[in-house]
Amino acid sequence: MLGWRTYWVPQGRRVVGDRVPVLAEWEDLAEREERVGIHPGDPILLSPDYRVDQVLSRYLCRSSFARLAQETKRNYTDDYCLFFDFLWGRGRNWSDATADDLWDFEDWRTRSLRNPRRVGGARWNRGLAALARLYEWAVRHGHVRASPVVMRSVPGRNGGRVQVPAALAKNARASEVRWLTPRAFRRWVEVGLRGFGADGAPSPGWAGRMADRNGAFADLLFSSGVRLTEGASLLTVEVPRLRLEGGRYYAGRLGRVVTKSRRARTFYASSVVVGEVEGYVESSRARVVRRAQAAGRYDDLPVRLVTHESGRHRRILHWRDRDGVVGRTALSEATVQERMTLFTEGPAGPEPLWLWLSESGLPLRPASWEGVFRAANDRCEAVLSAVMDEPPFCTPHMCRHSFALCMLVVLNHVMDRRMGLTAEERRDFRLLYGDPWRMVQDLLGHAQLETTRWVYLAPVADLRLRSLLADFVSADGPVSEQELVALFARLARESEGIQDLDEQLLVAAR
Repeated sequence: MLGWRTYWVPQGRRVVGDRVPVLAEWEDLAEREERVGIHPGDPILLSPDYRVDQVLSRYLCRSSFARLAQETKRNYTDDYCLFFDFLWGRGRNWSDATADDLWDFEDWRTRSLRNPRRVGGARWNRGLAALARLYEWAVRHGHVRASPVVMRSVPGRNGGRVQVPAALAKNARASEVRWLTPRAFRRWVEVGLRGFGADGAPSPGWAGRMADRNGAFADLLFSSGVRLTEGASLLTVEVPRLRLEGGRYYAGRLGRVVTKSRRARTFYASSVVVGEVEGYVESSRARVVRRAQAAGRYDDLPVRLVTHESGRHRRILHWRDRDGVVGRTALSEATVQERMTLFTEGPAGPEPLWLWLSESGLPLRPASWEGVFRAANDRCEAVLSAVMDEPPFCTPHMCRHSFALCMLVVLNHVMDRRMGLTAEERRDFRLLYGDPWRMVQDLLGHAQLETTRWVYLAPVADLRLRSLLADFVSADGPVSEQELVALFARLARESEGIQDLDEQLLVAAR
């Protein structure tokens, strides 16, 4: 028997009787769901005996859960299914869970040898937060008598007391944090996403598709430090454009709604990466759009055709839908789901404003990028395991960690060496503009400096970067690219969790 599963209400589906005979009498299904508060993008949990729990559906679609970010919803529903399966094996429903059930689940999930897929503290804490949210809501609305998530009181940041789950793991701070040096990341992209061999040359038998899209997306994350959903939900009109006067970095703007902090912020991408994105837009993206138009894949979608823009300081998209309804949306307020419906009139008909498209020409959902990265990791393992002991691996969030590490090193170099400031001048500069730690915090959009320092950059938090950099700065000028490579190699040797290329691979590549 299958376990608990999650289904997602699709965007703009139209139930047609001749296509789905069993639904021939359900032409008003979308209207029925709207009346009870079920909307496109909402999750529906199905039990192993193929039942839909009305209370769970009300929680998922009508509580504060519905306002969470889409990626958070996806993670939380996965956590719910795991716990509900554990309870189902004990003959219990989710509403029958006790504190003992949760403690047994914690033991099985994190420590038991009977579980071949144990998780670390960070993953456990995420699931615990999901369960605490669900059961707190269920108790408040009278659906269960008591929550299985036992709470305890601890000192808060502001001197008061706060309630936290008693089962909260204490070893979660850096359990999932890993970094790549720039050259290790470059090799991962070349081999995993672009089909290069261990010798650094293109593989003749490479059959990968959309390599320019995948490489441009990974490079964007590594170059800018944006989160997966932030980068994956960009529209073509939000991507910086290369300018004739040049420039090494270009600024873009992330909408408030798509960021984790719900605050709009500026991101910076290198000119090389901006060029890669433009190349993708003009080549493989244009090709899949033409194919989708020819196949009529956009004909049944709930298209909102953007007719024009307005506003100087606040960009407003004016649109018209298929029913002739006219509306407007502030670009910074457009949700991930709404962005997927935005189209523009192209030479051959409507085409998506969503930047990253699948091979079918449809918007590639943010969660799909996890599969792209996993496939790249598998290829690196298969191709590079013969020439190095530990082939590089990467996840979308590791790109963000690695960006933070690179920027800290570069900003220290720029502030302390390239500007030629004295100790007193450096102090004044920091008072005006902040030190590199705070600059990296702003680039990442962190609310707390502690997150930047102790989670993202734990390997170098206690290292004296200025003394390290001093070893690579000569009296003749700033450090060269080769010297920075040597600096990153030294950081990788002295710090746990930083991936770099080993000399064995470099010799083999020559």
